[in-house]
Amino acid sequence: MPISTFPARFEFLDEIRDLVARVAHEGGFTEKAIYSLQLAADEAASNIIEHAYEGVANASLQITCDMQDDELIITMRDTGKPFDASNVKHPNLKADLSKRQIGGLGVYLMRKLMDEVRYESNAKTGNLLTMIKRRG
Repeated sequence: MPISTFPARFEFLDEIRDLVARVAHEGGFTEKAIYSLQLAADEAASNIIEHAYEGVANASLQITCDMQDDELIITMRDTGKPFDASNVKHPNLKADLSKRQIGGLGVYLMRKLMDEVRYESNAKTGNLLTMIKRRG
């Protein structure tokens, strides 16, 4: 899998979405599925930029996006603050907007849109997010 490195800044989200769309299109995903894949990747990258790298200048984000058989596998590696996704509660989507708890919607969307979402944190190698979507 070729590794693409992007500056961890919001203005590079379009390039990340384009990478995911290109690989998904070549892998035979529908336009609807490609949109969902882009949304999941956008949420993941945004969370890394906003939370893992909060207050850090000149940070980067390494991304791989590749087809393996009928699966699109997206990985994102960063060296920012570690994150424990298991502590993120499902948002109450039925609550009034003014009473909803802040945060958690991005993780919720990633879990809903992808077939698998795994997160690992290692003091030496950093954080690794793996998202997998099966075609069909």
